[in-house]
Amino acid sequence: MPHIDRDQARIYYEDSGGDGMPILLGHGFGASTEMWRGQVEEFSDRYRIITWDMRGHGQTECPDDLNFYSQDHTTDDMAAVLDHLGLERAVIGGHSLTGFMTLAFNVRYPGRATALYLQGCGPGYRSDTARVAWNKRAEARAQALDDGGLDALGGVSEVHVSSQRTAKELALAARGILSQVDARVIDSLPSISVPVLIVVGEGDTYYLDGSDYMASRIPNAVNVRVADAGHGVNVDQPGVVNEALGKFLGSL
Repeated sequence: MPHIDRDQARIYYEDSGGDGMPILLGHGFGASTEMWRGQVEEFSDRYRIITWDMRGHGQTECPDDLNFYSQDHTTDDMAAVLDHLGLERAVIGGHSLTGFMTLAFNVRYPGRATALYLQGCGPGYRSDTARVAWNKRAEARAQALDDGGLDALGGVSEVHVSSQRTAKELALAARGILSQVDARVIDSLPSISVPVLIVVGEGDTYYLDGSDYMASRIPNAVNVRVADAGHGVNVDQPGVVNEALGKFLGSL
């Protein structure tokens, strides 16, 4: 199985190996590369689809040490996957947590994204009070995993089609990567200069406002709401998402 060894972790990735434009896709909290099967099957004949597992998730291995779980580690892992495959630039995309990390990657590595795909996510918070409230929820999720193991993961469609190694690693990811630390991402929205596609399910009520906010701040962003879909919109309605994503990629 393909892994990249870096910074005490073994980052798992899958590469469709196509000759077309490269697209790096990340998953949400509690999910894994498996959530993108429908998109890999749809697009790998035209594009080079690369999926990867965050620290604490799927088949990626990382020490049980919170020091190795952070947003900077995550964006650096994304860059490392591209570097390992000899790719200077790619379409960068992600769902939920990795949708946010896609925006963080664009801040940390300007010029490496040819376009951004943001699915079922928000831009973080500018308010310290809002960040504290979010981080309390992240800690509660981590504690539930510590107490109840993987049975406490819950989640919706994208989680149900994914697999995990241990609840302990997921809890560390919740305390590290999931936690909000500053306003760099939300403050970056007006300066994004590459094409951006935002997709959210109509039933994903937690992220509808965040998607609208991003669309209102990112120049020329395309914002698509998908009917009869929840948080795992690409799993709930793969055909509709593939149509929107295919149109966006074709425009590049």
